[in-house]
This record gives sequence, C-alpha cells and structure tokens, in this order.
Amino acid sequence: MVKHPVTPFLNQFLNFSTISQWNSSIREAVNHGYAHKALTLFRQMKQNGVEPNNWTFPFLAKACTKVSNFKCSQIIHSHVMKSPFWSDVFVQTAMVDMYVKCNQLDDAYNLFVRMSMRDVASWNAILHGFAQSGFLDRVSHLLHDMRFSGIQPDSVTVMGLTRAVLHTKSLKLVKSLHSFAIQIGIDVDVLLANTWIAAYAKCGDLGLAEVVFNEIDIFTRTVVSWNSMIAGCANFANFFGAVNYYKCMLHEGFRPDLSTPLLVYFHHVCNRRHYFKCGDVDSARFLFDSMSDRTCVSWTVMISGYAEKGDMNEALSLFNAMEAAGDIPDLVTMLSLISGCGQIGAHELGKWIDNYSISNGLKDNLIICNAFIDMYAKCGCINDARELFFAIPVRSLVSWTTMIAGCALNGEFTEALNLFSQMVELGLKPNHITFLAALQAYSHGGLLEKGWEYFGMMTRKYNINPGVDHYSCMVDLLGRRGKLKEALEFIHLMPIKPDAGIWGTLLGACKVHRNVEIGEYVSHRLFELELQVAAPYEGDG
Repeated sequence: MVKHPVTPFLNQFLNFSTISQWNSSIREAVNHGYAHKALTLFRQMKQNGVEPNNWTFPFLAKACTKVSNFKCSQIIHSHVMKSPFWSDVFVQTAMVDMYVKCNQLDDAYNLFVRMSMRDVASWNAILHGFAQSGFLDRVSHLLHDMRFSGIQPDSVTVMGLTRAVLHTKSLKLVKSLHSFAIQIGIDVDVLLANTWIAAYAKCGDLGLAEVVFNEIDIFTRTVVSWNSMIAGCANFANFFGAVNYYKCMLHEGFRPDLSTPLLVYFHHVCNRRHYFKCGDVDSARFLFDSMSDRTCVSWTVMISGYAEKGDMNEALSLFNAMEAAGDIPDLVTMLSLISGCGQIGAHELGKWIDNYSISNGLKDNLIICNAFIDMYAKCGCINDARELFFAIPVRSLVSWTTMIAGCALNGEFTEALNLFSQMVELGLKPNHITFLAALQAYSHGGLLEKGWEYFGMMTRKYNINPGVDHYSCMVDLLGRRGKLKEALEFIHLMPIKPDAGIWGTLLGACKVHRNVEIGEYVSHRLFELELQVAAPYEGDG
C-alpha cells in the first residue's frame, strides 16, 4: 500500500513546538483528503497550548468544506472571533468561502457585509456562492457594488461565474459574461479561455467554442483546451470533428492525459456504439490504437463494436490480444462475444467461448448462462439451449423468458407455452418481455384464441400495459389467420399510435392473402408515415 506523507500524523498526536509545524501537518491532512484528521490535529494543537494564526484558519475552513458539517463550521468561526485575526481579510474570506461551500449562503452573506475590508477574493467567494445557488439578480447587483467600491472583477471572477451558471445551459448567460469580461478589459488567460470553450460547447454553440479556441495562441494552448473541443464535439454527436481535433492535438505534440476524452469520450461515446453505428470503424480503431494505457473497458468497447457489426474474426482477434496484454476479460466482454455469435449464428465459435467460460470459472454466473441460452437458440441449437436451461440450479425470470423466446424462435411453440405455464406455477411473475415471447410463440404457431387470452391477461391480471411490439404480435397473429379486417379494426382501436412496423406487418399479411383493398389502404398509411418522418429534414440541403 502506498503511504501518503501525512500518514505518520494520522496515528498519533504530535507535540510540535511551533505554529508553522502544526499548520504544515494540518495542511497536509486536508490536501490528502483527511479532513477529519486535520480538525483532530487542531484540537490537539489547542490542548498543547499552541494558538492558531491567520494561516491556520483557512486550512481549517477548507477541512470543514470537505466534511460539509455546518456545526463544525460554526465552531471554527467561533475560534476565529476569539482570535486576534477576526478582522483579517484573508481569514474572513476563508470563512465566507467556507459557509458558501457548506450551503449556508445567508451566513456567508451576513459575514461578508460585516467585513471592514474586502478584496477581489472576498467578492469572488460571495459572487460564486450566489451564482451557484441560482440567484443571478443578486449576482448582477453584487457585480455593480463590487465595481462601485473600486474593485475590478478579474479572470477568476468571470471564470467562476461562468462555471456556476453552466447547469442552466444558457447560451445567453455565457455570452453575457463573455461580453462583460471584454467590456471591462479583463486579461483573458488560457484558464478563462478554456472555461469559455467548455461553456460554449456545453451550450451547443461549437462555432463560438472554436472561435475562442482559435484565439488562444498555439503555444499557450493546454491539454484542457483540446479536451474541451473534443468533448464538445462528442457531446453533440460531431464524432468526426472530435477525432479530427484529437488528431491535431497529437500532431501539435500534446499527449493525452487521463481526463482527455480519448478515454472519457472513447468509453462514453464509443461504448454507445456511435462510431460503429455510423460505420466509422476506422475512427474508433484509431482512437483505440492511440491509447497507451488500455483498460478492460477500452478492449471491451472495441470487441463489442466489432461483434455488433458481425465481424467476429476481428472481435476474437482483439479478445486474444487482450489476454496476451494481461488484461482479464470481464462479464461485459464475454456477453459481447456471446451476443455476437448469436447474431451471426456462429455456433462453433459460441461453443468455443462456452468452453472458455467453463475453464475460467465464468459459467457459474447466471447472466452468462442466460446469454448462452439465447446464443444457442439463435444459432438454431435449441437442444443445447434446453440442456443448459435445465442445468441451471436456480433460474431467474430472464432465464425462463430467454428459453420461452428461444423455443418460439425455433418453432417449438407448444414447449414455449408449457414453459410459460410452469414459470407461473413456480410463482414467477411474467413481465412485458416474457409476454412478448409468449405472444410471438402464439403468433408463429397461429394460436389465435390463446393469443387473445394472454394479451388480455397482461393488463387484467398483471397490470402490464401492452407496448407497440405486443400490438404488432396481435396484428401478425390476426394476419396469419387471414382476419385482415379484424386486424385493421384492432389497429384503429389501439390506444397508441401504430408505427411503420405494425402497418408493415398488416401489409405483409395482405400480400399473403391477396387482399388488394386493405393492402392499398395500409400502403397509404405507410406513405403518410414516411412523409411525416421526412418533413423535419425538408430544406436541409
């Protein structure tokens, strides 16, 4: 275990002779995350007869903010009032900041107005407090009072206010603060510029973010500058822009740090498969190959992406490389591979992954077992799925639902319905997914009466509102039996708006049963839906 420098102070009280020694140990405790120990050291210091000075109280104030203890804040404040430093602007500002960060804005303001002398740090503390609490009118008045008192806001003022209002995502507010800073002649350093880049990006104006970014001298840009642009592009789905900024960042000689969206953005965005959905596998792979420290998550993102694209050869190649690198696959890694096998019907590869799971003790996990049942069923190996299902000692609702759906998929309709009945007899309550699996079995088996019975049971017995997929199953069931008029009437009586999938199901049934009249009507409905979808994009060219 790595020991912090402050560790020796945590297990025993020290008999320091000078206040500077006590201040040093208190500061170290706070900075290393031991706020409670810092307060304990203060008590020991007092017991040893050593009096605090104007440097002690700011450290203690910081400790109080870490523990978020209002009573503790009051105790420290009372010590300040009894000390010779009660009027010291440095100490008073620390107290104001302490109350602000402990969410005691009234106490902070009462102390602030009683200060005989205020500097820019004092004003910043109270301004940021009101801004973070959403009292923007008060902020405006305080800014006026600040300037009227002869103290000019600085870059820290504007930076703190900008960060404080970011939760509103108000582009107007950010622009106002930006204009205010320029108007009063604040020197824009790289920290303030980075704040504006992040703010504009978060508010959705990547154009203004880029303007600020380009105004920063190329030699003064920091990793944060690049991170802000990458994250801004990523958050608003401009993935190609994000990759381009990342490439430029590397070209300019910057090395990504742990906060660079190479990790954050890669995990957050690629994990949602945006690159793979857009077909831009190369960009995702470029980011991955650029990473010096790959984690199980980054490996899994790539493996999962290739698996979802059906490229199981590349997924397996990465899986082997992951093992060779000494990274241990986790549950999500295995689920990605299993799902990929089921998607393309790769039974032999799925069997190999099954054996790998057994060898590495992963098959004891119920989630993994359920995934294998699903995989075998999708590969058409219902016997393997059945064998695994009955080998599970304690089956969950997901286990039963997966097996029911697998039987329905493989034409084993009677078995699917028997499993549903057994599940209910065991006291398991079916959910909307279980009912969907059962309705699909009835639909594929053409069992109309049973289908109606279970469709009604959803709301009557289990209080489950049918979704569009459940309605689609019933339309399919009616269509398979040639009851096209009843299917159309059913659609018209649905409490939810039919989507293209439902109309498409009925149109398919019309083609099978050669019903031109209803088929033409359904075609018109589908055409209307297509027009509604296209309308928002008219004029985009």
